Amino acid sequence: MDITLVIIGSLLMFLGIIGSFLPILPGPVTSWIGLLVLHFTNAVTLETSFLIITGVIALFIYILDYIIPAIGTKRFGGSKYGVIGTTIGLIVGLIAPIPGGIIIGPFLGALVGELLNKSDTKTATRAAFGSFLGFITSTFIKFVVAVIYTGLFIGLVWENRAVLF
Repeated sequence: MDITLVIIGSLLMFLGIIGSFLPILPGPVTSWIGLLVLHFTNAVTLETSFLIITGVIALFIYILDYIIPAIGTKRFGGSKYGVIGTTIGLIVGLIAPIPGGIIIGPFLGALVGELLNKSDTKTATRAAFGSFLGFITSTFIKFVVAVIYTGLFIGLVWENRAVLF
């Protein structure tokens, strides 16, 4: 049973890292669930405080993921249309079979959103750049947290390998 839980936890860790880039998967939360699954093995017992702290961090990052791109857009003079355009551009960028779509999509989406909001080209470009910076910042933070949680997971499995396997 422990091996099954370690495999499930490993898959969740992998999905957590992937979820750092995909908006449909909450990366750090998924990685945290992988740590929680590891806790249910007979070999690895995690402290409740550890699970609470890592869970709160995962939820905090999950919430920030929605706030940071909006802050970037607003900081550079964008509007709600730019934020909505960023989200639509991200989804289109993920679906479109073009290289770099996940990076180009949010920028173009924010630009189109701002232009639809009757912004001039300079303002729209500036807001799109802010939205892009917010997206990159948010993605980087999610990725770092997911990698840290994966490192913790691997370390715990390695420490308890004699009991687990």
